Amino acid sequence: MKHKSIVYLLVIMLIIGLSLGCSGKEAPKEAPKEAPKDKIVTLNFPTATTTGTIYPLGAAMANMWNTMLPNVKVTAQASNGGVHNLNLMREGNAQISFITTGIGWEALNGTATFKDRPYKDLRIIAGLYYNPNQLVVREAANIKTIADLKGKNFAPGASGSTPEVETRLLLTEAGFKYPDDIKPHFVGFTEAIDLMRNKQIDGAMIMAGIPTAAVTEMTATAGGRLLSIDENLRQALKAKYPWYADFVIPAGTYENQKEDVNTLAIKMVLIADAKVSEDIIYNLTKLFWENLDVIRPAHKIVNQMKLEAAVTDLSGIPLHPGAEKYYKEKGLLK
Repeated sequence: MKHKSIVYLLVIMLIIGLSLGCSGKEAPKEAPKEAPKDKIVTLNFPTATTTGTIYPLGAAMANMWNTMLPNVKVTAQASNGGVHNLNLMREGNAQISFITTGIGWEALNGTATFKDRPYKDLRIIAGLYYNPNQLVVREAANIKTIADLKGKNFAPGASGSTPEVETRLLLTEAGFKYPDDIKPHFVGFTEAIDLMRNKQIDGAMIMAGIPTAAVTEMTATAGGRLLSIDENLRQALKAKYPWYADFVIPAGTYENQKEDVNTLAIKMVLIADAKVSEDIIYNLTKLFWENLDVIRPAHKIVNQMKLEAAVTDLSGIPLHPGAEKYYKEKGLLK
């Protein structure tokens, strides 16, 4: 009898144990992990000095992209422009930027400033507008021609910037030993304005889309005026560097500018590193061209941007596949 009681007791305990197991009283299992959110891709976007054309343009573009592309964060920042931008990209510290096609060609092919260190991953997103060389000289310095710059205090641009490279090409072709034949001040646009106001420099090279704030300041407040590049020098530079085009800064573009100014210009382009994904560049390209009205308030230069010119005069620098896909959709490429 005692033996049967023990058996019954064991059976009851087994039933209770099974009941508890089925009722969910056991230790809870680990909760399923939440599905990972889409990764945010950060694109560093160096532009140029704050008084140039492309600094406000780049800031407006970054803001537009950040608003419309939730999984992309574009961080625009000031830079020394041109060579500096390409060096940042080549080193992996930036992914998109602005350059002129001349410097881009040198970087892609490893010549001049980029001798023996080609940047083969350089790709173009869009051709934007022509960027003219704007030589501003102090009226009181009595500079009538390029030759008169010899021995003068001159601001060719910040070291490593596009204007500084342009000054080197221009003055070398004009017979100068650069930079020895001038008294160089390697500063950005903002510093050049102050130096001209204080009569510490006699001229400066400003390379930016017209009108640009630095030239406006120099002509309005520092006694500056624009200097033309004579035709022979323009022709010689175009023969040697095929990315150049003749350009006229129309009279009245700047204060006290009574005549047209003849100069040279290079196509300004938006670029990316080839390693940025095709999908991201496609979206950046599409949003840029289809939302020009959003960025138009940033600078009048937007009025000079035309979709049909996005793939022309690129000096042989290849398009990024993402941009190429968009232009094929729009019928600009086969």
